[in-house]
Amino acid sequence: MNEDTKKKVNERYQRELNKGEFFWPDSIFKDAIVALGLTILLILLATFVGVAGEPKADPSDTSYVPRPEWYFLFLFKFLALYGQIPVIGKIEWLAAVLVPSIGIGLILFLPLLDKNPDRHYTKRTMSLGVMTILVVDIVILTLISNIPTVAPDDATLLIKLSAWLQPYAGLVIPGVAMAALIALAYFAKNTSWQVMAWITGISSVLIIALTVAIMAFAPKVEATETEVAETLVDQIVAGQDLYSIHCVECHGDDGKVTVIEGVEGLEGKEVSPINSRDVLYTVNDASMAEIIAYGRPDSGMNPFGKMYNPEGLSKSEMDNIVIFMRYTWDDRFEAPQIPELFPPLADGEVPSYDVHIAPIVKRYCISCHRAGKDNNNYLMTTYEEILTTGDNVDSNIIAGDENSYLLQVIQEHEILDENGEVIIGVMPPKSVLKPNVVDVFLRWIMNGMPLTAEDAAALFTPPTLEVTPMP
Repeated sequence: MNEDTKKKVNERYQRELNKGEFFWPDSIFKDAIVALGLTILLILLATFVGVAGEPKADPSDTSYVPRPEWYFLFLFKFLALYGQIPVIGKIEWLAAVLVPSIGIGLILFLPLLDKNPDRHYTKRTMSLGVMTILVVDIVILTLISNIPTVAPDDATLLIKLSAWLQPYAGLVIPGVAMAALIALAYFAKNTSWQVMAWITGISSVLIIALTVAIMAFAPKVEATETEVAETLVDQIVAGQDLYSIHCVECHGDDGKVTVIEGVEGLEGKEVSPINSRDVLYTVNDASMAEIIAYGRPDSGMNPFGKMYNPEGLSKSEMDNIVIFMRYTWDDRFEAPQIPELFPPLADGEVPSYDVHIAPIVKRYCISCHRAGKDNNNYLMTTYEEILTTGDNVDSNIIAGDENSYLLQVIQEHEILDENGEVIIGVMPPKSVLKPNVVDVFLRWIMNGMPLTAEDAAALFTPPTLEVTPMP
């Protein structure tokens, strides 16, 4: 910087200094406006976007794939792309420690590296260009963070292309562009600002275009929703459903069983009634959850936690079972009003699988009628299984036929063969379904087993009221 330029800069600085801007209220007012804007933005995001609920953290769940928060996703993706670089890609500490440290160091020492006093954008093209490319790169790395970096061998050409383009969009083009800008600024100082602007613009457009292609070619992943019981009522209902599936076979639906019956390998095994005060008063919630998780091998109880079985129960699910037991059988707890298992039916109304049958089956049937159980190969975990599985598939459910085996056994009628031998016993084997539950099954089968509420509604004609005219 020559003396004339330095003098002009100092004079302009003095003019601005004399004009003055006070910390209070000038600077504080600007900061307050920005803070208010960010607060409003966060409120809008929390209200209309929100965060997907997840179950409680479960250290035993080895199937859970941890991911960083959204503001670290660009580093997460950077590490994934860096790992694809031959040789040095295997040295993880370079990308995990050295590269971020260099980046932070450059930002900290930027005032010492760039001493240019000019503030006009044409005089600061290198700084603006590098920062523009860096911000664009951070944004696109965040956007593609959930797209697989490596495509499987049997993937389509477009999916493979999506994986192949990622290193170029996230590493190669940004790196080359920033290196070119820095080299021109320090080794070709006579380069016009237009050249640097063109490099910045072209590289940014290329990065964005490749990102659009990557996202368009990437394999489509269906969003999965995780149901999280948040209220006490939801936790009790969820716990009851889980208890009905995993526990009722041995302990009964009321927890009173003292001798296990009808369970292979545990027939005649004596157990403590889990609804008794001896259990509920002496075993705290944490111990109950541990018993469910780790089981009691010496008593024949298998562990249900995910540390032993990837398909087992999560910590939240085990906690819900404990909550159900507490509020159902422990007289020290007052249970809230629990909603009905399914909505009541009007006269002539037709139930559907989605609304009526599914919750009933989950509560009363799935504990036995699922894979791995002795159930005549009759599975009931899905609509299709209910209609198409079982050793007696042709007779289990017959649309419009009251003699369907399912209707017979839930009304306490055994199914006998031609020799009078029982081939299917009454269901459920240890309890009796309420009349309204039996009525739901009866209406459902007699009306052709509709799947959805819309299908069922199409079969129902509401009664019309006859209005008698006044004389």
